[in-house]
Amino acid sequence: MPILDAAKKYVKVTAKKNAFNKKTKLSMKNAIRKVRDAILVKDRPEAEKLFKSAQQTIDKAMKKGILKKNTAARRKSSLVKKIVALKK
Repeated sequence: MPILDAAKKYVKVTAKKNAFNKKTKLSMKNAIRKVRDAILVKDRPEAEKLFKSAQQTIDKAMKKGILKKNTAARRKSSLVKKIVALKK
């Protein structure tokens, strides 16, 4: 257990940040999962609609520093490729 007051505060701040990061990651993963499920069912209009919300959550996670820029771009790109492949 921390002894100094500053260390005690740091434990609280870290717990709060971890909770926020987990919530953001979970919402991002759920949005991506919904898009992938729509792709598996081959429902392109639904996948495109869900992709917009997934894209927003990925961008928010990147802006908050939860994801790196290239990781966010890679995830969005892979979803777009799968959606475009449904058209063919």
